[in-house]
Amino acid sequence: MGPWRCCLLLLALLPAAPRAQQQQFMEYMERRLALLEERISQWHDQSSRYSTELRDFKNQVLGMLEAAEKEREALRAEAESAAVRVDRLEREVDYLETQNPAPPCVEVDETLLEKQVATAKQQKNQKYAKLTDCSDTIASVRSMKILKRFGSATGLWSKDMAGSSEKIYVFDGTANDTVYVFPRMREFTLFSATRKAARIKLPYPWVGTGHLVYGGHLYYIRQQGPFQVIKFNLANKTVVDSSVFPAEEQVPVFGLSPSTYIEVAADEEGLWAIYATKENEKNICLAKLDPDSLDIEQMWDTPCPRENAEGAFVVCGALHVVYNTRLPSRSRVQCVFDVSGTLAAEDAALVYFPKRYGSHSGMKYHPRERQLYAWDDGYQIIYRMEMKKKTEV
Repeated sequence: MGPWRCCLLLLALLPAAPRAQQQQFMEYMERRLALLEERISQWHDQSSRYSTELRDFKNQVLGMLEAAEKEREALRAEAESAAVRVDRLEREVDYLETQNPAPPCVEVDETLLEKQVATAKQQKNQKYAKLTDCSDTIASVRSMKILKRFGSATGLWSKDMAGSSEKIYVFDGTANDTVYVFPRMREFTLFSATRKAARIKLPYPWVGTGHLVYGGHLYYIRQQGPFQVIKFNLANKTVVDSSVFPAEEQVPVFGLSPSTYIEVAADEEGLWAIYATKENEKNICLAKLDPDSLDIEQMWDTPCPRENAEGAFVVCGALHVVYNTRLPSRSRVQCVFDVSGTLAAEDAALVYFPKRYGSHSGMKYHPRERQLYAWDDGYQIIYRMEMKKKTEV
């Protein structure tokens, strides 16, 4: 309805009035209506402009999103290509390192070499009497599985190395008195907390990461006092036996693991102790233990240096020492010592472990599974080993 029609309608409704007043009223109404129409027109123009700007902005954002998506796809393709190249490079480095073994970690000590030769001549008739027909040695690391990340940077985890139990034993840290026990691998893997684990509180705190679960017993090194091997029954939670290790002025057995003085290990032949003494502090020593009485049955001075060693384990009567660098690099088995003398030096493979996080603080060999349970900078890892037969010297 136009302004004139509105005015005529209002005049028809109003009572008769002087013509001058009617004229003034009509002019006033026309001005007000004109102002209202002007404002409506301005609002319509502004609304149209805002709609146009919003549509342009939307189109601009859609264009930017499409460009960002294309850039993301390009970056993802580049990352995948880089990962493939890195994987190929690691395989090539593995091959080159295998073909060109690293030099020994320390210089040869001529005096120590003479002493070892003299000792070997004296003990040439005291050969180690093997308990099994195991004649295998490690050829390579067949595969690796990272289970999870649990606890602190250093620690140890394993099964019972002498049985078929599925329980998982976790030792967090290098100085503690509580062992976490998970009923199976599944519970240990799926749950980040320890609510699914039983707790065993030991009568004495441990030191280092050289413990071993073997035949229902825990063998560990007591933290305080002399270096005492404690045999603890895991079923009835009691100390069965203990033994002071007969080596004066012991030193850390591994140069890169200063808290471990004795490493208790197991293989197909039974129980072993890996250690070092002040008298022969440059090299690692090995002893065969009686698991029942903890008596030492036989001892050897090995040619394997302590420097840059991060761990060790025994396979079929042969000590395998794992080396690294102080700035963590790639772990490798660089020294093998066979107590029975059936492994030729040239047949001992230089085994490299895949580069992961840092340095191993615990490595336990499971004789039945032929696997290593490793603790690498807080990550729990399983290494599956490829075996080959020893060659007679």
